[in-house]
Amino acid sequence: MLALGLDTATAATTTAVVELTPDRVVVRAERVVVDPRAHGELLAPQIRAVLVAAGAGPSELAAVVAGTGPGPFTGLRVGLATAAALGQALDLPTYPVCSLDALALAGAAAESGAGAAAGRAGPAGRLLVATDARRQEIYWAVYQAGGAGGRIAGPAVGRPAAVAGRLAELAVAAAVGEGALRYAAELAAAGLVIREQPRFPPAAALVRLAADRIRSGAPGQPLVPRYLRRPDTAPPRPPKPVLPR
Repeated sequence: MLALGLDTATAATTTAVVELTPDRVVVRAERVVVDPRAHGELLAPQIRAVLVAAGAGPSELAAVVAGTGPGPFTGLRVGLATAAALGQALDLPTYPVCSLDALALAGAAAESGAGAAAGRAGPAGRLLVATDARRQEIYWAVYQAGGAGGRIAGPAVGRPAAVAGRLAELAVAAAVGEGALRYAAELAAAGLVIREQPRFPPAAALVRLAADRIRSGAPGQPLVPRYLRRPDTAPPRPPKPVLPR
């Protein structure tokens, strides 16, 4: 069976068509384009492109998996609205996955591959995953050693220096993600190894995290965004009087 994965919780728009067999998850096609202001323009063409590259049509999809953030309001809303619309139009189940979880899974896989190539094991400490939240803040979460053992803190949003102050008590050894690279100086001061890759949550990793639900035919779930903070907009105030009372 085939599943479509997509994520717009970061500056990247990521899409993938993934094939699921009883014991494997195989990426048929994946696209990543980085432009923090163009999720709305990029997402639909990318979905079309990965379907064409995979040699599949929309009717062959069995599920849609979407990253629920945390992420900035506008970009995240584009991805979740598109995923929900596809699910309704094609009568497909939709499955939510925390975008930081997908980034942690990809980080664990990258470290495992690098460690195997170098003939060493992965780090003994835990993994910080951080994406750029703008306003000089990061969205972050901490995962068990190697990033594949489950989330133990977060997701949350905060200033890098404040997050760095908590890392020692959480026994964090390394960090991945665009937020970690952007604020490498603050996080490295806490003794972390900042990895160059991965920077963004891969759409294929989202599908891997939902694979058991898809294979078992579990009911689809609402795609609830993880905004973590209120939007910049606010209800308008009553008009001020212009004439003397």
